[in-house]
Amino acid sequence: MSLLKLNNIRDNRGSRMKRKVLGRGIGSGLGKTSGRGGKGQTARSGVSLNGFEGGQTPLYRRLPKRGFVNIHRMKMYELDFFKIVRILKSGLLESDSVINREFLMKIGYIPSYAEGVSLLANGRINSPVKVCVTKASAKAKEVLEKAGGTLSIESRQ
Repeated sequence: MSLLKLNNIRDNRGSRMKRKVLGRGIGSGLGKTSGRGGKGQTARSGVSLNGFEGGQTPLYRRLPKRGFVNIHRMKMYELDFFKIVRILKSGLLESDSVINREFLMKIGYIPSYAEGVSLLANGRINSPVKVCVTKASAKAKEVLEKAGGTLSIESRQ
């Protein structure tokens, strides 16, 4: 295979489609009505017949509603010990600093839409760290305290 050069670059096959030319005679297959069939509602622009079943009760109304959306649900970021160890190794955590939502946002570790932080027990940790989260599993609390760290649970907003 030759080296990649600017004069060798090509688009992937099928990535560029030719535009359909409408209304150009019978032979094109898209003449007269331009592929819109006969007269009526669907021949016009601005038609929305999605879900319409000819007057029959549509499927989305025949089926029962299921579930609900909890409006009080918080968007959580899952923090585990693998991630904490990575933060410690990178040197982003200063001594006597606390790993909390604000710190994780400051170092660009979590997205701004995360409303809380949940600590999970994945991985191992050997160094003592202070962690302040919204939620923590019992196993995570046990692992953190065994390593000499402290865990505090912050109240929800």
